[in-house]
Order: sequence, then C-alpha cells, then structure tokens
Amino acid sequence: MQRTNPSSVMASPAVSSLPDLPVPGGLCAIHQPNLFPRLTTLAKLFAADYWVVLDDVQFARRDCQHRARLGILDEPGRRQWLTVPTRLPHGRPTLIRDTLIDDPDRACRKTAGMLRQYYGASPYWPALGQALAPVLDAFGTGRTATVAEVSTRVLLGLLGWQGKILNSSDLPSRPGRSQRLADLSAITGARAYLCGTGGMAYLDPVPFAAEDMAVTPFRPPTTGIWSSGRSLSSLGALAALGPQEVAAIMQRLALDHA
Repeated sequence: MQRTNPSSVMASPAVSSLPDLPVPGGLCAIHQPNLFPRLTTLAKLFAADYWVVLDDVQFARRDCQHRARLGILDEPGRRQWLTVPTRLPHGRPTLIRDTLIDDPDRACRKTAGMLRQYYGASPYWPALGQALAPVLDAFGTGRTATVAEVSTRVLLGLLGWQGKILNSSDLPSRPGRSQRLADLSAITGARAYLCGTGGMAYLDPVPFAAEDMAVTPFRPPTTGIWSSGRSLSSLGALAALGPQEVAAIMQRLALDHA
C-alpha cells in the first residue's frame, strides 16, 4: 500500500515548506517536550530513529512539560518536583510552543541549584553538569517548551543517540488524535510507530494500517533502575550509573524493539 504523500495532507500551514526529512525505514516516536524526561520516556525516544516533538497541542499543567520529579541519589524515597514557573499567554488553550517562563533568570538559578543539590555528589556530576549547560542557556529564550526540548536533546546526546528530531508544528497533518499521529509518522517514512503503554489504550490502528505502517508497543522493564522509571527523571539513573552504563542499557532495550 502506498504511503500518503506529505504534500496531500491537509489542515496545516506547513504543507508548502517541509523541513529536511530523515532517511526512511526506521521507528518513529511522537512525544511532547518534557523537562528532564522520565527514564521510560527517554528510553522510548532513544529506541526510535525519529522523534517528532509534539509542540502544538494544548499545554497541561499536571503533565511533565514544565516539571520533573527528582530523586536524591542516596535516598531514593526523597523526591521533589523541579518546576519551571510557566505563564499561559492565551489562557488554557495555550499551545505548548507558546508557553512563557515567569522570571526566566530566577527559574534558571533555581533549576541549577536543585540539580546540584540532588546530583552534585555523583562522581559523574562534573561531566553531567557541564553537559546540562545548554539547558540553563535555554532559559534565556523565555520559553518553557524550548527549555524542555533542549533538556531532552541534551540527555539523548549524552547517550549517543543518532536519530533525527522534527517538530509537529512544522509538519502537515490531519485532525483526529490517531490520524494525526499516523500522518506525522508517515512523513518520516517510518516503518513503524513506537507507542507507549498509555497511548496503546486509545490508539486507533486503522490510520496507521492505511499508511502500511505497524504500531509497535514500547514496553520497558519494571525492575532494577526501571522500578521508578515511570515516576522519576532520568537524571537520577544518569547520576547513579553514568551516561555510558545507561547508554548500554538503553541500547539493549532498543534492540528488543527494533
């Protein structure tokens, strides 16, 4: 069955100006920008060849788009939310990409302080802290989504991920939750859409089948470092084990889903 031609997809102003597209044939993951994402979220993106940043959907304060739950190294039961104070210039309908940081300078200082407080004792902190510098620099944009996206890009880079990142706001797609995900995945030329356990509960496979594309469930382990992988930021695992060890774990999991 022939794939949909991206130029024929309606309902987007981006139809006439597609960005450089990745080499087709891999796995596609679609996820909102998360601040220092949870280990399971980072693992799903690492297992994919393309990450479409879903930045043009409504912002949700109770989600992880502007906050991350940190767990202290030697006391994993001690947890605290790191939150970037966020203002919605258009009220509740504000899209993720349009959210603004309240007092970016103060938010940057607080973020840097909390990261040092929780992970500064790690033997990997000198390298980890240096790698996180672009995240702190991103506060200068005044945009929450930028900080969140950069935080994920940095962590993927630490793990040696070689995939391609696209933004949904730059791509054409049709309305309807599953239809839109199928359209965005088809644009990358992916052979399969990598879907988290939450998404599997509502996903309609029909639009994907119409694109001759499989839906692959992403199922991370639940023991070891994964026991808190759905609740804590991946920074905890990186600080405890180091990027090299976490990358090896991620690579094994990615092979299981390839």
